[in-house]
Amino acid sequence: MTTEEALAQGLEPVNANTEPQGETFEVIPYVEEARDPSKTGPSPKKLVAVEVMGYEVGRGLRKKVVSPEDVYKLAALGMSNREIARWFDIDHQVINYNFQTIIDKGREDMKTSLRRAMLKNALSGNAALQIFLAKNLLGMSDNPSQSDDHKPLPWNEDADTSPETDSQ
Repeated sequence: MTTEEALAQGLEPVNANTEPQGETFEVIPYVEEARDPSKTGPSPKKLVAVEVMGYEVGRGLRKKVVSPEDVYKLAALGMSNREIARWFDIDHQVINYNFQTIIDKGREDMKTSLRRAMLKNALSGNAALQIFLAKNLLGMSDNPSQSDDHKPLPWNEDADTSPETDSQ
């Protein structure tokens, strides 16, 4: 495809400072296959154009629109920043710069729902999970600690602490 054809189709021109010159692209149109009327069952899905609300990231032909809701959902699944960036096919630094607060919120909500599920499971009688939560949340352990806090106080027999000597 030449530059004139790209402009005619509404594509952005290539900026000489950011993109290499001389590249040609071929647009492959989507051709819908004819469906055999004798076959029964659900019809195949069709491609539709939709409007997406989000942030524009990238430059030139590599510009993409990334929805904050999608970033939140992926972070709530526990995906790393690099995995989220790979999902949208953008650089991970773009994710870090533009969406870090959204990612933090998604991960915090994931941890909250995980804690809620663990607590519900432990309260329903899962002994292994009860032990795990007791050790991690309550600070309990299998081995008693050997610190000075738990030793008995020393007994001093030399001191005379009779009530008669204190009153005189």
